[in-house]
Amino acid sequence: MPRPSLNWLLVLVPISLVGNFVLHHEVLVFLTAAGAIIPLAGLIGRATDQLAVRAGSRLGGLLNATFGNVAELVIALFLILEGEVEVVKASLTGSILGNLLLVLGLSFLVGGLRHREQEYSARAAGVHATSLMLAVIGLLMPALFVVTTGTESFIEREVVSGTVATVLISLYAAVLVFVYITHEHLFRMPTAEEEASWSTRLAFGVLVGAVALVALESELLVSSLEPALVSIGLSKLFVGLIVIPIIGNAAEHSAALMFALRNKVDVTLEIAIGSSTQIALFVAPVLVFISLAVGHPMDFVFSPFEVAAVGLSTLMVSLIALDGRSNWLEGAQLLGAYVIMAISFFFVRSL
Repeated sequence: MPRPSLNWLLVLVPISLVGNFVLHHEVLVFLTAAGAIIPLAGLIGRATDQLAVRAGSRLGGLLNATFGNVAELVIALFLILEGEVEVVKASLTGSILGNLLLVLGLSFLVGGLRHREQEYSARAAGVHATSLMLAVIGLLMPALFVVTTGTESFIEREVVSGTVATVLISLYAAVLVFVYITHEHLFRMPTAEEEASWSTRLAFGVLVGAVALVALESELLVSSLEPALVSIGLSKLFVGLIVIPIIGNAAEHSAALMFALRNKVDVTLEIAIGSSTQIALFVAPVLVFISLAVGHPMDFVFSPFEVAAVGLSTLMVSLIALDGRSNWLEGAQLLGAYVIMAISFFFVRSL
């Protein structure tokens, strides 16, 4: 799967190191580390695609499903280690909103302007939409539990969160079986016509190296987060909801747009909605367990604002995806919803 190249941004890697170890300039470190993660996430995606083509449809699909959001997972891990749990929760919400509204909206808009109407598999989109609705239930019920019972018991909150996380991970595994084994004919898989342009050794080396550099840049990003935001004037919540998801998924976003322009909207939906499904059913639950292991527990109790945003976004995408057709107006509507939510979150300082 070809991807737009953002490799020129790799020059920001040494600049971020100089800013941190020589200049000690937090704003420079924050901005350059954020920019450096963008091409590194793209390299992770490219290397994963190359390995996926060589591995075949089923194993390749599993590789893409596993490493699709690894950059965001690494960033979230470092945020948890620093105790920035609320920023992590905001970034999970922001990733889902960004994929469903921003990426899908832009893709439908630019694809619809070039092609009068585009078609895709409504059945495949419906599978992802149902999975996302399940995630909304997973976000809603713990929040309702806290609101209605008024409990602040750590044990009760963690038991509820752990149960929800276990259920979501189990159902994510079921989704993988459905997509890659029992009903793979409904979804796009690497085909025999696709040929890997990288050797297995090169792809694996790039994958390992890019993940290692993402970890380094994530550490710089997180360590400079608080002082940089004081200087810039942004809230942690806005950075978690808007900035971090865009950083971690910029290369994927570009690829989704490119495929929409080529009238391959099925691939666009696979990137946008599939990524949201992975965030909701796999990445978020895994982070719940990781946070417990490192001593900075993160529960599944999201704010009403976040739950409402994810729920409304899922509902809107589900309604649009029912007919298996898209046009530029639907893209503009999704973008409008994203702008409304983004500007609302911009002025919210705490949730």
